[in-house]
Amino acid sequence: MNTAPSAVGTLTEPDTPFAVVDVCKVRRNIDRLAAKADRLGVTLRPHVKTAKSLDTASLLHDGTPCPIAVSTLAEAEAFAEGGYTDITYAVGIDPHKLPRVIALARRGTTLRILLDSREQAAFVTDAARAAGIVIPTQIEVDCDGHRGGVKRDDPALTEIGRTLHDAGCLDGVLVHAGESYFAHTPVEQRLAAKNERDIAVAAADTLRAAGLPVHTVSVGSTPTAHAADNLTGVTELRAGNYLFFDLVMSGLGVCQMDDLALSVVVTVIGHRPEYGWILTDGGWMAMSRDRGTAAQPQDQGYGLVTDLQGNLIPDLVMSQASQEHGTLTARDGADLPDLPIGTRVRILPNHACATAAQHHGYHIIDSTRPMNVTPAVQAFWNRVTGW
Repeated sequence: MNTAPSAVGTLTEPDTPFAVVDVCKVRRNIDRLAAKADRLGVTLRPHVKTAKSLDTASLLHDGTPCPIAVSTLAEAEAFAEGGYTDITYAVGIDPHKLPRVIALARRGTTLRILLDSREQAAFVTDAARAAGIVIPTQIEVDCDGHRGGVKRDDPALTEIGRTLHDAGCLDGVLVHAGESYFAHTPVEQRLAAKNERDIAVAAADTLRAAGLPVHTVSVGSTPTAHAADNLTGVTELRAGNYLFFDLVMSGLGVCQMDDLALSVVVTVIGHRPEYGWILTDGGWMAMSRDRGTAAQPQDQGYGLVTDLQGNLIPDLVMSQASQEHGTLTARDGADLPDLPIGTRVRILPNHACATAAQHHGYHIIDSTRPMNVTPAVQAFWNRVTGW
């Protein structure tokens, strides 16, 4: 746990805006999915792309490094330095990044990479042979038309697998049900989880039928990880957003509002009663431009508003954002609350990953402490930045 000079006092003291993480809620979110992975008999590989924090990751497995996924090589390098040796870089590889991949391998880190084309397989295997090392590689398989991935029935799947296997680099297959973020009912989420599993297992079977070994069958997104009820044939489950959760996940019913662990403290700096506005010093530079709830039945603007104790202020929403200004308005004709200039409130974000990325680290509080007083800041946890 890294304690910065600002990690003292209460939420009334640091300059706003700043990010806050409730460690009690993070632990609860971690325990919930860990228990499910145990019941389903798979390894849980948390994706650290949301928190990007070694301190947060230390909560995952009682302080012992565990298998993780990352979204940047900067994360991979920082977590390798922190003792993590089993890492999946879950973004398609390009040639320019291979020297960093090879450097991590040479220091003893098992860093799996991801690809979905013959071209990538060729330059990865060429680099592996030239370096005299194995680069464990997973083939991304498209399960729902979302972003990358080779189709399960595309002949390229076995061709890529053969190229990787001939160089000793084939590790397995990876599937991500990205469209599950638009699955608005429990039934839709279970169907997305089933489809994700079925496609991953079918792709693995196709490779095995061609005489190719498949060690890893990896699936996961936060909605499908929580909805899955059968992972037969799968070896590992990935999820990342669940550490903090956010309004998108709450809107999908994956979590409850009380599970949201990340918020941003902002200060009221003005009023425009003629427009029904309360102005704060937290704009999109503090919250991000993400409007992920706009496609949901309840649009939450740029975020919902709580007091410093974390209690929702009814019908108050951050409805607009410019660079350094946030606009709070009352929903559906409700009365604006009396929030004088200088009042501090917390904003719950649409997308935890995007909001966290606006900040260098987190002021840590614990909601198990008495909530009739302003929460004390217990520590400051740094984030990994860059790519």
